[in-house]
Amino acid sequence: MDIEHAPRLLAILDDDKSVQNALQDLIESEGISTLCFDSAEQFLDGGARYQASCLVADICMPGMSGIELLARLKFEECAIPIIFITARGDIPLAVSAMKEGASDFFAKPFEGRVFLAAIERALEKSRNARRKALEHAELLARYSSLTPREQEVLPLLVSGLMNKQAAAHLGITEYTVQIHRGHIMRKMNADSFAALVRMAERLCPPRQ
Repeated sequence: MDIEHAPRLLAILDDDKSVQNALQDLIESEGISTLCFDSAEQFLDGGARYQASCLVADICMPGMSGIELLARLKFEECAIPIIFITARGDIPLAVSAMKEGASDFFAKPFEGRVFLAAIERALEKSRNARRKALEHAELLARYSSLTPREQEVLPLLVSGLMNKQAAAHLGITEYTVQIHRGHIMRKMNADSFAALVRMAERLCPPRQ
């Protein structure tokens, strides 16, 4: 599916039905689909965290709190952006949540226009993350198409070794390295050697 034109789906998590309904009306007025949940546990029981592109959640709820949910999602490496809504007295808690990776927070009552702008930022963040994940998956698939020997040759080439040096390192002929190099360029869909180097860096980023 084209990520740029994928359906926009947002999850709403609040134990107050009136708040759920108000948020749903506001968000759907912008053409964004919504799913509503009464608790963090209910949200986790389904697959919404893998389907929705953004989560709007009350930070203080019965059972699992918004902060605990954020920690759980981070542990699961689920990168869904979270916007917290909170009572005035919970603002220090919301600030802590921001430090832990929340996308934004709003103290009730809040201005709808500003809130919707924050949702658009969160959706864009989600699109970018999904695009990068898809690109990386495609890159891994191309790398997996290399033979074991080609996977040995690749890091030697991108490290700056000449064909002759790579051949000596592997105990093969320079001509064989040239053949492998051509296959690698084609399978990795690299239109230049510089592009191949960038791909290799993305597969195995240099250590800091």
